Amino acid sequence: MTPHADARAVRLGLRANLAQFALLVLVNALVGGMLGQERTVLPLLADQVFRLSAYTAALTYILAFGATKAVTNFFAGTLCDRYGRRPVLIAGWLVALPVPAMLAWGPSWGWIVAANVLLGVNQGLTWSTTVIMKIDLAGPERRGLAMGLNEAAGYGAVAATAMATGAIAEHAGLRPEPFLLGAAYLVVGLGLSVFAVRETRGHARAEAALHPVQAPEERELTTARIARRTSLTDKALSAASQAGLVNNLNDALAWGVFPLLFAAHGLSVAEIGVLAALYPAVWGAGQLVTGWWSDHIGRKPLITAGMLLQAAAIGLVAEGTTFTVWAVAQILLGIGTALVYPTLLAVIGDVAHPAWRARAVGVYRLWRDGGFAVGALLSGVLADTYGLTPAIWTVAALTAASGLVVAVRMYETRGSVTPRTEAAP
Repeated sequence: MTPHADARAVRLGLRANLAQFALLVLVNALVGGMLGQERTVLPLLADQVFRLSAYTAALTYILAFGATKAVTNFFAGTLCDRYGRRPVLIAGWLVALPVPAMLAWGPSWGWIVAANVLLGVNQGLTWSTTVIMKIDLAGPERRGLAMGLNEAAGYGAVAATAMATGAIAEHAGLRPEPFLLGAAYLVVGLGLSVFAVRETRGHARAEAALHPVQAPEERELTTARIARRTSLTDKALSAASQAGLVNNLNDALAWGVFPLLFAAHGLSVAEIGVLAALYPAVWGAGQLVTGWWSDHIGRKPLITAGMLLQAAAIGLVAEGTTFTVWAVAQILLGIGTALVYPTLLAVIGDVAHPAWRARAVGVYRLWRDGGFAVGALLSGVLADTYGLTPAIWTVAALTAASGLVVAVRMYETRGSVTPRTEAAP
């Protein structure tokens, strides 16, 4: 059978693959829930149970998570191309099996850091794979909407779980009860991945057959060349990579530093849980609109506006002193992140050819989730040296600068069906 016959046999698009796409949305919600179990409780656990007085030490779990997830993202794309998407997804769930117990009963802070190393591997394999699988199924026409649905499910679950664990911790304590929710997510996610999810690599091959690579140098791109292109030489891919890094640098700040700031001003655990949930809730719900919107008006305007809005929201957190002001700031931060998050993934899908797209997604996510590690280290050192407020203002300034880089460097990618030719060395 010819490649074009294979392409006709496999149908691309959300409607044609609705059942499998919906199942993957559910799986990614469970992936997000695994992360959400930590958002409210772990910063307070570091402070109140393990008595870590230095912010840098308290944020080591985010540093461990971010560094591990970033590296795993890089290899996830290559593994998906080599072995298929489904085996990588299942492996990601298996790695996470000890995590809830380690968080719930770990006797020292080292156990918490080790659990976050495993959680980083879990998130890198499972979240990367569900992104790649949805891009495979959706085809080029609704890529932004597909990424919006994927990220909305994941971060909606982060928000719901952060609020739920905050409420549980308010009544039952910081451990072990809040982490039993993560154990339930893990069992369901692994079961669905083993028994219900189907392989999607054939859809990527079908799309690649519809858009064959003509230039000889494009047919056999090495992983090193893909990494170079995504990180440096292609203006859209490299601008997206740096914006992704700064976006997750912000998320590390919101995850590890904001709860400590709120607690220092006397907010209760339940109130901190509401604020911790509000940001990813708006972020998650907003992506239902922003991914679709980017399919219609383009990627670049939404990314630029989103980064600048995030910067303003972070500044408002730094200046705020009340629950109401912080709630408004969290909402604005969620809107800004919703404008950016699925749109950056859509840029990668637009520019990267299906033959090497999974590896390009892996490189982008290496940079993006490296932002967790950079954010934990930077905000921890600045907070220890200068205090919480200067640390938050520094991140706001970096975020504004990132938005300006996108405005100057990125070209519009909506409607692309083949990658731009790499500039000659």
